[in-house]
Amino acid sequence: MIGKETVIELAQERINELKNDLFIVDINISSANNIQLFLDSESGKVSIQDCVSVSRNIEHNLDRDKEDFQLSVSSAGMDQPFKVHKQYIKNIGREVKVIFNEHGSQEGKIIAVDSEKVILEQETKEKIEGKKKKELVVNKYEIPFSDIKQTKLVISFK
Repeated sequence: MIGKETVIELAQERINELKNDLFIVDINISSANNIQLFLDSESGKVSIQDCVSVSRNIEHNLDRDKEDFQLSVSSAGMDQPFKVHKQYIKNIGREVKVIFNEHGSQEGKIIAVDSEKVILEQETKEKIEGKKKKELVVNKYEIPFSDIKQTKLVISFK
């Protein structure tokens, strides 16, 4: 079986050569050597050429005579959960939905990220006592990464 570390090393080698802001999000290798590598970019754009270039470097450095494999290199989908810390940083200013390990969830805009937590901001209109109209209220939520089961972008077509 082809080792995950080998594939990561070959992919990272090409990413470093490209000198752009690509990073590896996830890699899956099945027992039948079906390799799936998912990339993302700090600027938000992973081109087909980026995927082809990384794929070719992996293919040319693995020996098909020793082990047969199938390789797929693609961008991480917008509808997929975040897998790495860099995805939180990349999406500062965007709406996300965080699902907690225990129960419940929280939606909001990422306003800050550090090594231990993500900070979300949520604007809602709420009835304020003594006022006739609802007013805009801004709430901030600090969520430790240890409490997060899954985070996804909220895709809106407004």
